[in-house]
Amino acid sequence: MNLKAKGYLESRKKATVDKLAARTASLKEKGMDDAAIKRDCVIKKMKADLRKANFRLSSIAAQEKLNADKVQAKADKLAAKKAAAEKPKAKAPKGTPAKKEKKEKKKAAPPPADDQE
Repeated sequence: MNLKAKGYLESRKKATVDKLAARTASLKEKGMDDAAIKRDCVIKKMKADLRKANFRLSSIAAQEKLNADKVQAKADKLAAKKAAAEKPKAKAPKGTPAKKEKKEKKKAAPPPADDQE
């Protein structure tokens, strides 16, 4: 539903409610009972218009809520990213960087001497 139509729908709903109240009052003045008033085709049409307006307004409200949630999520994500960027990272101590010592190679041991001479 078009979000820009919200003001238009609200004004139409208010006008319909006013017309419905006026129509109901005029039918009661004529002496009609409640069952006959409910069957009146103009009253039925006005009630249908009210149902449509309520449905459309609720869908607009749902869309507005969804948009607000998206904006909030985007703001939270940006704030989290900013906080992570500001957080200092663990750095190596200044000065000479620590080098790993090379492993000593094992020298090949001389073959065992034979005492057979």
